[in-house]
Amino acid sequence: MILDAFAHIHWWGVLAGTALFALLGGVWFTAVVSKPYARAVGRDTDTPAPASPLFIAGPLVCSLANVLTSAILLSALDVDTVGTAISFGLLTSVGYLTAMAFNIAINPVFARPLLYGLINAPYFTIAGTGAAVLLVLLP
Repeated sequence: MILDAFAHIHWWGVLAGTALFALLGGVWFTAVVSKPYARAVGRDTDTPAPASPLFIAGPLVCSLANVLTSAILLSALDVDTVGTAISFGLLTSVGYLTAMAFNIAINPVFARPLLYGLINAPYFTIAGTGAAVLLVLLP
């Protein structure tokens, strides 16, 4: 079943969904919530986040894995309407991505775990739901 679903993946949707995660993440974490994010992780808000290849490539690879997994599940579940894709995106974004963001934050390393989760939740919900819609719309 999974191999069959893999064969029916909408690859343009995977690319578009991954790009959505990357572009939204770039805007979200550098412009919209950069100072609250710095506070959440215990960093000085005036100190810029470290820039390295891992800072760019890491989230991109993780986003690709997320979108590819959603593509396989959407195919296996025969989801082919925008309405059902939105439902799927909300369910998986809140149930997996947002829950995992809070789970990761519940760690003594994070200065403000609740703030960290609240900052990440909208990003994951919007990106995950948007990617699910793109996966259904783009063959």
